[in-house]
Amino acid sequence: MTQEPEQQASSGIAKKLVVLLVVAGLIVIAYTQFGSALTLESLAQQESQLISFQKENPVLVYGVAFLIYVLVTGLSLPGAAVLTLVFGWYFGLLRGFLLVSFASTAGATLAFLLSRFLFRNAIQKRFGERLASFNQALEKEGPFFLFTLRLIPAVPFFVINAVMGLTPIRTITFWWVSQLGMLAGTFVYVYAGSSVPNLQTLAEKGINAVFTPSQLTQIIVAFVLLGIFPLIVRFTMKFLNRSKVQPETENGAVT
Repeated sequence: MTQEPEQQASSGIAKKLVVLLVVAGLIVIAYTQFGSALTLESLAQQESQLISFQKENPVLVYGVAFLIYVLVTGLSLPGAAVLTLVFGWYFGLLRGFLLVSFASTAGATLAFLLSRFLFRNAIQKRFGERLASFNQALEKEGPFFLFTLRLIPAVPFFVINAVMGLTPIRTITFWWVSQLGMLAGTFVYVYAGSSVPNLQTLAEKGINAVFTPSQLTQIIVAFVLLGIFPLIVRFTMKFLNRSKVQPETENGAVT
């Protein structure tokens, strides 16, 4: 009887090590074999082949593109921003936006689940007492907090996925909040990609081919303000509620 919990713990650790090794292997293979292929310069050289392949295999192209985006974001590989621009050019604004929106959320959820499976129990055992109040707050405010982070471009995509995987937020909640929170940023990048005439222009200028530096600054500031605004509203509402409660308490004490 006493050995069963130990055996279960050893089995759990072994499974996590296997998953960690598989993920690490996939990252190394993907980065070494396909990392250079996901650069704008490399894709620009294959522009005509990409266009002809899409015409010949339209359904396959969407499936492969979706899978590539999920793997890149799910394994936290560099290149998601480049893919978003390319997909905007390749599929157009509407189709590119829909594909990237759902693929990015699927990839984010995959990274979230990997982080939860590999590290959450260890973190909770190590810092459980210190994180108790934090976990309680996240159970109530987690979706709101996640939505705010998704609106602020300064917070790295993969960091949000990994950190939220360590929290008690539900997977379905993480999925739909991320889906909504990333819509604005996804639209901007897909629009930028869809607005350039060819990949060579995109490779030479990137997102600057569509937006000037000042416009980019304004967009970033707008996203930051958009992310901070809900926090300001929440703080204001709490402050007003406290202000109402205090006079009522004082009046009750007097009577």
